Amino acid sequence: MNAMTSVTGEDAKRRMTDVLARQKAAHVREGAPTLATRIDRLNRCIALLVDHGEEFVETLNADFGARSKDASRLTDIASSIGPLKFARDNLAKWMRPDRRKVEAPLNLLGAKAEVRFQPKGVIGVISPWNFPVNLTFAPLAGVLAAGNRAMIKPSELTPATSDAMARLFDLYFDEEEIAVIVGGPDVGGAFAGLAFDHLVFTGGTSIAYHVMRAAAENLTPLTLELGGKSPVFVSKSADMAKSAARIMAGKTLNAGQICLAPDYVMVAEEQRDAFVQAATGAVSKMFPTIKDNPDYTAIINQRHYDRIRGLVADARAKGATVVEINPANEDFSQQEHRRIPPTLVLDATDDMKIMQDEIFGPVMPVKTYKAMDDAVAYVNAHPRPLGLYFFGDDEAEQEKVLNSTTSGGVTINDVIFHVAQEDLPFGGVGPAGMGAYHGRDGFYEFSHKKAIYKQIKSEVVAMMRPPYGAAFRKQVAARTKK
Repeated sequence: MNAMTSVTGEDAKRRMTDVLARQKAAHVREGAPTLATRIDRLNRCIALLVDHGEEFVETLNADFGARSKDASRLTDIASSIGPLKFARDNLAKWMRPDRRKVEAPLNLLGAKAEVRFQPKGVIGVISPWNFPVNLTFAPLAGVLAAGNRAMIKPSELTPATSDAMARLFDLYFDEEEIAVIVGGPDVGGAFAGLAFDHLVFTGGTSIAYHVMRAAAENLTPLTLELGGKSPVFVSKSADMAKSAARIMAGKTLNAGQICLAPDYVMVAEEQRDAFVQAATGAVSKMFPTIKDNPDYTAIINQRHYDRIRGLVADARAKGATVVEINPANEDFSQQEHRRIPPTLVLDATDDMKIMQDEIFGPVMPVKTYKAMDDAVAYVNAHPRPLGLYFFGDDEAEQEKVLNSTTSGGVTINDVIFHVAQEDLPFGGVGPAGMGAYHGRDGFYEFSHKKAIYKQIKSEVVAMMRPPYGAAFRKQVAARTKK
């Protein structure tokens, strides 16, 4: 049986340890899977999503209370199938040994060197609640392409989706290939402490500290995909209407509950009001109504709803101007779901919590700058973000921002889109994460790069052994010249 019932404490740890032991034993027993086996596993994942995508769309809607079904079809189903197909279609090329150069004169005498990509073994995947399907299957594309087995711990905040995932993986995979572990935070803590050959965690930075400590007990290698406050630079050269439309589309997707969501915008002082006007117009066009609009997603739970509202209240109390974009003037004080209208926070300062914490909601602080150098200095004075966005046609200014800042990834003249490019690595830097996956980079991330050197047949190498003579000293002298 692949799926696990939700258990706690030592029972959960014993059960997970048993599953891990059986997967590791199968890995040793069967060795590195063939290209055909890997493609078959990728195809089974694709079939699972194609055959049961609509079921996931419904469970996501149930878990959120109200989640755009069309957005779910794009962000969790189609965007999961894409990475799996990309891996399947490029896998034969990725698996080829990588020939490397051999030092002279051994290269002239027939010595050879190469790197082979060997499966690590069993990979643990801890996936989050905001895109629970995509952020399970996207890393799984690299995990399976690299020839590994997987244990998955989905979020307890999306229980209907997690239960469906456990049941559906059970239909398509043997537990020794992929196992799904469901349960609460105590189960997640025990899961992170297992002796995996690699562990992938996608989630908040605050939780990552605990995951990293748990993984350290086994020296488990980690891929951490976290988040942070991803800034948006709006150049004076930018098309304001187009820029605002794209920024607000990214900010309202999944109600801003995206690790790569634009967190705050920086515009020139004289263009602030134009941005507010353009952003208001863009939101009104996308969402003429919000309260019962099926295209507009709710906040995942009451705790996060209260947290986001608290950020806005704190900013207002400390002097910010709050612009709620509510095209139909709807009353949100009483509603069936936890929808928050897109909200701009003007004149935000660093003493406000909204400029200290990742927002993870449809609220956008707007800061101003006198010169682009000031905006760059502000970003560099804060923790490095997962994403960074630049809008404008001034290529010199664009290059200055690219070369003077450090972030996980960048999209120019839009937001978020770099994560949708399978041939680009996706990963954070510093507090935004470590490691990267997607496409070929995911195959490398979840592979052991085994160095192999094949020695020449000639015994000319005997000169390198004692007793050391003139030939040896001549070789060493040749290597110690400028």
